Amino acid sequence: MPDATQTLSYIQAVQHGLRWSLEALDDTVIFGEDVAVPGGPFGATKNLHRDFGDSRIFDTPISETAFLGMALGAAMTGLRPIAEIMYADFMFVAMDQLVNQIANTHYVSRGTYGAPLVIRTQQGYSSGSCAQHSHSIEAYIAHTPGLRLAVPSTADDAYQMLRAAIVSDDPVVVAEARMLYPTKGDVRLDAPVEPIGGGRITREGADVTIVAWSRMAAAALEAAEELAADGIDVEVVDPRWLAPLDFDLIAASVRKTGRLVIAHEANLTGGFGAEIAARAAEECFSDLRAPIARVGAPDVPTPAAPALQAVVIPSAADVVSAVRRVVR
Repeated sequence: MPDATQTLSYIQAVQHGLRWSLEALDDTVIFGEDVAVPGGPFGATKNLHRDFGDSRIFDTPISETAFLGMALGAAMTGLRPIAEIMYADFMFVAMDQLVNQIANTHYVSRGTYGAPLVIRTQQGYSSGSCAQHSHSIEAYIAHTPGLRLAVPSTADDAYQMLRAAIVSDDPVVVAEARMLYPTKGDVRLDAPVEPIGGGRITREGADVTIVAWSRMAAAALEAAEELAADGIDVEVVDPRWLAPLDFDLIAASVRKTGRLVIAHEANLTGGFGAEIAARAAEECFSDLRAPIARVGAPDVPTPAAPALQAVVIPSAADVVSAVRRVVR
């Protein structure tokens, strides 16, 4: 039994979650591109093939469509597959399997079959990553009925939410944040497995609500600290799951503060922030004392050059500016 709480990096927390699944559940299998002997492109599956062998963890050909179809077939016939998409951008190759097949299996079979599978991937920008390796895909996934979507922002959430996804009887996409992989935090390795869903207030405040997830959750906290020096008391909400979305938590915060800023790394147009803003306008309109503000990337491909990335990638400074606009 590991120590109850350990300080781990985000990627180590993912690895512990995968190891937990292989030890606790006989029906889990892990597959994807370079996940076996290489240990995954970012080390999430390091040493798992050594310890659990070919029957539990294995490599696939470079065909996202093929191995997501295989994941569905395995899930329909009694296994709990965990498939890794190396970069979230590559999921677009397999959108038919994901949107038309996996998401609809339970519905079109009248409940005869389920699809208890997990698709792990990582998204967002990183230094030097290009336009084809930098997408934030959460809005595409959350738009599709039948799919669950996790966007963990801390090492502990990376562990707890992955385990919740693995035991779920629904298909779940876990979209990790590549830039958070080196970040460290305390991880509760012996915590009970959580149910899917549920957000968290990570900082209480009275003047304005910031809703932010994944990498931008930490940026929101950084912005809140800077704004506190100017007497602006910020409440930060991390929804953690975008499907199902804990909108009750967001609405309660908006009704408390009267102002709302939503921050995400994805492009602004059609980003999931638009969905939260629309619901806040519908359900909290009489409580709002200022227009809702959104922070996101501009609608341009992500450049590879670090100097250009610094211009387009949302930051804590962008969140600070948005908050100042709504409280002035």
